[in-house]
Amino acid sequence: MKFLSFLMGNKKGIAADIDGEFRGYLESDEGYPGDLDSLVRSRVDWEDIGSALAKGRLLERSKIKILAPLSRPGKIICIGLNYKEHSAEAGFTLPTYPTVFARFATSLLAPEDPIVVPSLSTELDYEGELVAIIGQGGKDIPLERALTHVAGYSIFNDATIRDYQFRTPQWTMGKNFDRTGAFGPYFVPATHLPAGCRGLRLQTRLNGEVVQDANISDLVFDVETLVSLLSEVITLEPGDIIVTGTPSGVGMAHKPPLWMKPGDTCEVEITLLGVLRSPIQAAA
Repeated sequence: MKFLSFLMGNKKGIAADIDGEFRGYLESDEGYPGDLDSLVRSRVDWEDIGSALAKGRLLERSKIKILAPLSRPGKIICIGLNYKEHSAEAGFTLPTYPTVFARFATSLLAPEDPIVVPSLSTELDYEGELVAIIGQGGKDIPLERALTHVAGYSIFNDATIRDYQFRTPQWTMGKNFDRTGAFGPYFVPATHLPAGCRGLRLQTRLNGEVVQDANISDLVFDVETLVSLLSEVITLEPGDIIVTGTPSGVGMAHKPPLWMKPGDTCEVEITLLGVLRSPIQAAA
């Protein structure tokens, strides 16, 4: 079962995938259950929400704009160097503790919206990633209970301005240019997926060419480990998202580097989670 946030005209809505078709409600409709932001924070029964949405209107794809699953994520916690081969290609030793950095909501954009090559740099790189969405907050969460705190999953393209990333030992600047963090298209409840998404395949394609291809099982720190370790330091809250890291094949590792440029299209696909598609555009 997949859920999406959408815009029809000037009204927002929520829908569920019902037998390959999306049905749902606008925020002005009777029967509207609330947006995904509020539902994730309410620890709802997703089967009940899906059943309610199945009674809603049939959506025509051409008449809606798909939005990022959450419009108001809390903390956006990103993990670097979380696949062995990516650590090697980036010139780093394999971490023994997660490499953590932050993104801010001002950098996010919806599926199908263009990722923007800023005027300050042409070194725009792709990074396909799995997103874990926190549904139950907590501090010092035991490893054996960590996955119960994850409401569901989605997809992220952690597009990065490489020269700004490596200007300092901290990566924040290169990771937070406006309109570089593509998020979506769907929210999929954890109950509809393998534990921690183990065994699912992540593939990134640039203009149809496969540039990243990995198994989520290859994460150095799996989802439950990340939730547990992060919560030792940071109080996790419903609506926080953890962007779990990218596999090998990033553009900076190519010789010559393979930067994304205006006119390109980048797709990130994860089994059962859908395809996050982003055109690339120059800054206005």
